[in-house]
Amino acid sequence: MKTAFKMRLKPGCKEEYRKRHDEIWPELKQLLKDNGVSDYTIFLDEETNILFAVQQQDGEQSSQDLGKLPIVQRWWAYMADIMDTNEDHSPVTTPLIQIFHMD
Repeated sequence: MKTAFKMRLKPGCKEEYRKRHDEIWPELKQLLKDNGVSDYTIFLDEETNILFAVQQQDGEQSSQDLGKLPIVQRWWAYMADIMDTNEDHSPVTTPLIQIFHMD
């Protein structure tokens, strides 16, 4: 199943966000794959700083459901200075509903 959600990037942080994701920790990437997350893409609307994420999931668990794992908590803390986050440093996310799909 595909899921989508949005997050907000702090102004002026586009290049740092890109850099950090270009250098995503291999163990975090493997954790996501091991938990059925694949085809994970994030887009940026530069006018609003809204990040739009889409990912394929095998099962019901998304990347955002792995937040109790230490590596995910470290990633969230690492990203907290450039994104809107909750108190636990998890990104503030808004799930999006699918309205249309075309193969």
